[in-house]
Amino acid sequence: YAALILGVDIRVILCLFASSLYSLDIQAALYELCWHVVQGNFKLDLSASVLCDMMDLRDDMPSILADVFSILDIETSSLEEKNKRDQYTQLVGACLFFVPDAILKERLDPETLESLGLIKQAHQFNQKIVKIKTKLFYKQQKFNLLREENEGYAKLITELGQDLSGNITSHIVLESIKSLIGCFNLDPNRVLDIILEVYECRSDQDEFFLPLIKSYMCEPLTLCHILGFKFKFNQEPNEETPTSLYHIAAALLHHNLIELEDIYVHLMPLDASIVEEHKREITEAKQIARKLTMVVVPSEKTEDKEREKEKEEEKNDKAPDNQKLGLLEALLRIGDWHHAQSIMDQMPAFYATSHKAIALALCQLLHLTVEPLYRRSGVPKGAKGCLMKPLRNKRAPRPAESFEDLRRDVFSMLCYLGPHLSHDPILFAKIVRLGKGFMKEDTLLSCFLSIADQVLLPSLSLMECNACMSEELWGLFKLFPYQHRYRLYGQWKNETYTSHPLLVKVKAQTVDRAKYIMKRLTKENVKPSGRQIGKLSHSNPTILFDYILSQIQWYDNLIGPVVDSLKYLTSLNYDVMAYCIIEALANPEKEKMKHDDTTISSWLQSLASLCGAVFRKYPIELAGLLQYVTNTLKAGKSFDLLILKEVVQKMAGIEITDEMTSEQMEAMTGGEQLKAEGGYFGQIRNTKKSSQRLKDALLDHDLALPLCLLMAQQRNGVVFLEGGEKHLKLVGKLYDQCHDTLVQFGGFLASNLSTEDYIKRVPSIDILCNQFHTPHDAAFFLSRPMYGHQILSKYDELKKAEKSNRQQQKVHKYVAACELVMSPVHEAVVSLHPPRVWDDLRPQFYATFWSLTMYDLAVPNNAYDREVKKLQVQVKAIEENPDVPMNKKKKEKERCTALQEKLQEEEKKQLEHVQRVLHRLKLEKDNWLLAKSTKNETITKFLQLCLFPRCIFSAIDAVYCARFVELVHQQKTPNFCTLLCYDRVFSDIIYTVASCTENESRRYGRFLCCMLETVTRWHSDRAVYEKECGNYPGFLTIFRATGFDGGNKADQLDYENFRHVVHKWHYKLTKASVHCLETGEYTHIRNILIVLTKILPCYPKVLNLGQALECRVHKICLEEKEKRPDLYALAMGYSGQLKGRKAHMVPENEFHHKEQPVRSATPVSQQNGPGTTAKPATNASKTEEGVSEDADRSKDKSQGAAKPVNKANSTAAKVTTSNGNGAPNSTKTIKERDDKEKSGKEKKEKKEKIPGNTLETKGESRREKQRDERGAGGKEERAPREGKEKMPKADRDKQKAEEKSSKEDNKAKAGNGEPKEPSREHDTGAKESKSKEKGGDRSAMSGSLKSPVPRLESAESERGKQPNLQYWLCSCTISDCLIVVNG
Repeated sequence: YAALILGVDIRVILCLFASSLYSLDIQAALYELCWHVVQGNFKLDLSASVLCDMMDLRDDMPSILADVFSILDIETSSLEEKNKRDQYTQLVGACLFFVPDAILKERLDPETLESLGLIKQAHQFNQKIVKIKTKLFYKQQKFNLLREENEGYAKLITELGQDLSGNITSHIVLESIKSLIGCFNLDPNRVLDIILEVYECRSDQDEFFLPLIKSYMCEPLTLCHILGFKFKFNQEPNEETPTSLYHIAAALLHHNLIELEDIYVHLMPLDASIVEEHKREITEAKQIARKLTMVVVPSEKTEDKEREKEKEEEKNDKAPDNQKLGLLEALLRIGDWHHAQSIMDQMPAFYATSHKAIALALCQLLHLTVEPLYRRSGVPKGAKGCLMKPLRNKRAPRPAESFEDLRRDVFSMLCYLGPHLSHDPILFAKIVRLGKGFMKEDTLLSCFLSIADQVLLPSLSLMECNACMSEELWGLFKLFPYQHRYRLYGQWKNETYTSHPLLVKVKAQTVDRAKYIMKRLTKENVKPSGRQIGKLSHSNPTILFDYILSQIQWYDNLIGPVVDSLKYLTSLNYDVMAYCIIEALANPEKEKMKHDDTTISSWLQSLASLCGAVFRKYPIELAGLLQYVTNTLKAGKSFDLLILKEVVQKMAGIEITDEMTSEQMEAMTGGEQLKAEGGYFGQIRNTKKSSQRLKDALLDHDLALPLCLLMAQQRNGVVFLEGGEKHLKLVGKLYDQCHDTLVQFGGFLASNLSTEDYIKRVPSIDILCNQFHTPHDAAFFLSRPMYGHQILSKYDELKKAEKSNRQQQKVHKYVAACELVMSPVHEAVVSLHPPRVWDDLRPQFYATFWSLTMYDLAVPNNAYDREVKKLQVQVKAIEENPDVPMNKKKKEKERCTALQEKLQEEEKKQLEHVQRVLHRLKLEKDNWLLAKSTKNETITKFLQLCLFPRCIFSAIDAVYCARFVELVHQQKTPNFCTLLCYDRVFSDIIYTVASCTENESRRYGRFLCCMLETVTRWHSDRAVYEKECGNYPGFLTIFRATGFDGGNKADQLDYENFRHVVHKWHYKLTKASVHCLETGEYTHIRNILIVLTKILPCYPKVLNLGQALECRVHKICLEEKEKRPDLYALAMGYSGQLKGRKAHMVPENEFHHKEQPVRSATPVSQQNGPGTTAKPATNASKTEEGVSEDADRSKDKSQGAAKPVNKANSTAAKVTTSNGNGAPNSTKTIKERDDKEKSGKEKKEKKEKIPGNTLETKGESRREKQRDERGAGGKEERAPREGKEKMPKADRDKQKAEEKSSKEDNKAKAGNGEPKEPSREHDTGAKESKSKEKGGDRSAMSGSLKSPVPRLESAESERGKQPNLQYWLCSCTISDCLIVVNG
């Protein structure tokens, strides 16, 4: 175009772009060029020249140009402008010399041809065309059939029907046929028809007839028309297409004598009808499934089932009236997979193979294809099998010689076969065995996974209870990772059963049968029901287990019978069971909390119990379930830890419960054998194999340490991440569950992993805490077994290196082993806390505390003896039982005897171990605690970093903490104040109790109970106290740390003063308990009731304290009966037990000795005044309850009685009342205390100068009392009245009697007044007055030390100038100690 417009020679352009013209739309270009000529835009002659030159570019260029002229002819003939028509005619005339006339005559209109001069008249030309068409297409050939001689056809049939076994070939017969046609004037088409008829009768002679037809036939369409006529003839209602016709059609297709598209149109039914039929079958299947799930009368349901079964049988027995399927079967029989695949592509998925004949034909073709490879790689050892003859057809699919050859045809054939491989179990087994062989070579993984998903599992669903095929398939599946297997099971369960009508029906039938079985399953018929379940599970395990699990989630009493009935399952079924359980647990539609949001849903608890029972009893792979729990922990969800807890408990026999009896607790401090025999509620037997399976699953998939770390981190996650929107009660339960599972799981690892495995997997303590952010208590819990293993290994090495039987040398080697192992630990723990911590505690002490267990501290001899006696009783009972067979008697006796020997050996081994540990501690104790700061600071850090975190970790750790404190005391550890440690533990428990969860409060209560047991033992017997505490540094009354812990006997707390202190601790416990009970908070009340229940054997011992508790608990029972039933149950339980313990309670004066005070010039009524102490700060917001306020008043009056005698004591008492249990911390009170402290010091100095001046002392006492009376007179008047309103009747009567006695003493101005309050020990002032009357500073000090309250002494200053510890200890807690000592 550019050339024409610009005047450039077109030949130049054509030469440049000749090669690219082939890629252009030449027809469009020519059309544009010609159209511009018609429009007059281009010159005619120049355009004709261009078109002439273009004729050489392509051979078909004239034909293309003729097509363009034909289009322009139509367009210009309809135009009104005559000039354009003339331009067109001139253009075509100019092109006549290079466009043939014949082409133009074919395509141009007759009028145009006439105008061009190519024809004479258009009218005549049209008439001629009509005549020719009529002759060609509509006029019938008039054959003279009478001229054909019948003898010719007879000879033709004879020729085709002769024996072909000789040297007869198709070429010879073809020549004879030609002669017969010529001789007898036979119609060639009829001859071809007869050839096909004979071929149909002799369909086994393919080698003869196919070359004959190929040589005879000239047009493929003619052959298709003849075959089509034959197929159409058999489409009549009562006609049936013979298989021989399908065979010859398939053979002709296979040898490309006809085309599939040409013959396919002659076959019936239409493709649309086939699609409709397929849809109708799916709809019918769904209706049947719906009927099976409907609730109907049993008789009607049975009748419906029978009718459906009859219909199904009729359908299966009747051959398919479908010519397309018949041709497909014939193609498969001869091995023409290419054409068969094309036909199946025209139909819905699996429609063709749903007909048994076609499925079997395809299976046969697959047999022949995989046979060589199967013989080489798939045949199991010892199996023979029958050899299969290959097809004679060379065009059939080539047999597979390698696994790569399977890609060519086998995989596609299997995919078309789909679930209908079930018709041929032998082929099923071959494919599975080939899969096993393929897994050894590790190729084509994705292909075999697809085959398993689309073919093997659906086919198994359609098989009738074939356990062998299930086991065969498991042989392949067990080679896959569980992730691949579970994905296959998921698709099998959720997608496969909707893909085919047969599978829809099978699913419905399976559910119906499962309902029938589960309705009748009981403990009594487990065996027959189990057989039915096993039979049903071989084919459709996913559907069956899904229904069983749904029933278990509703009815947990089915767990036992279901677990027992699963013993007839195959290995594949067990694996599917594991998947179904995990899927049920991960169901996002089910809530894991109950509607009240305070408890875990019952369905989750039921599934967890089922998991534990099933995985313990049957060999099911655990990796998937453990990974699921790990993933939920990673996601910050802790509900599913219940599953892990149940699995470990059932499979390893490790129970975690805080409700242990004292005998069980004692047994848990022994060796593994003692724990198994006496430490658990259930009898732990036959867990060796199951625990080994659990251990292997954890180690093989590296889940042991991750699970521990995730659980340790999740404890805080429950509170701070999960707990925001959850009920506090649920948060506590989840925390307890997480913690208990960690303890249980850690215990399992410690007892089942070998030393090498454990050390290899658990990192050092600093890495656990700093890198993995594991809480310290959990980190030491995980590391503790590792330290024990390492120490024993090193000890054994040292023993082997130097053999010696002397016990002393063995102990030294053990100590050396401990030093080698623990030295890196001592260095590692330094990074866990700030440097100031180590100013008081040595890292060695810290690591020792956290690395030891109860097994290291004491031998439970009673528990060993108890279990041995039980076994002896069992042996005796076995011998006396005549019903037991002799061989069973012998076995049981041998078992019991072996257990006895194991227990005795274990006891001996533990005894030696404890002796070694105690010797090691004795050597280490002097370096445990430093003397850089006060003992109070040391105890604070010990409690904060060691005692409190561990005492609530587990029940055994609670006992350990109490025993460790006692051990440190017994070892006479320097700078460790036992007295202060016990005081800090018992004084302020409110905050500790309030911050505990339910299980932690049980452990804390157990810890307090053990501490109270020790205190009670010392309190009950002076000899025991003198022996175990009398000359021990832990009972020194000097609190400031020094390098010397021995010293004067006067620095030790005597027995009577200790009894007063114990009473004070009981009072503090009572006060804290009453406070928690009165708060109204759920957590406070629940936890204190649990703690009180735990410490009931040792507290309360004093009658009035027990009465106070009884009153408060009774009030809780009344208030919570309707509101909070769980609190009511706890309160009622404790109340009943408390009443039972009332007989063991004693009055206060029997609990600790109360001496009568010496008469002084000051009236006793003034001495017993309320003083300056107000109500406890913790109860300031509430009205004081009777006993509590009475106790405070008694404390104040006791303080008042002490003031005239000892000013130092008065000062100490005033300083230390500014805490949560004393007077409020106001500026005025502090200033007043400072003034009194100064005056107290001055008077102390005067007393030292004149020790015997009793009158001066009395005068000072009187003046002091008068000041106190003015400060707190109003309270003294209110106190009795409030006490009457809120105190029990017994206490009010006692108070009245004491007030009356006090008034009589005041009138006499002398007498032996006794304190009436339950919380105050002994009037110290009177005793010190006696000592001062005897004279001498030393006498005064001695008298003070024998008084009920110890003094606070300091080595840096004079004793007389120090505050008296005794008075302070009886009235204050550790927070007061900080004020005094740090001040």
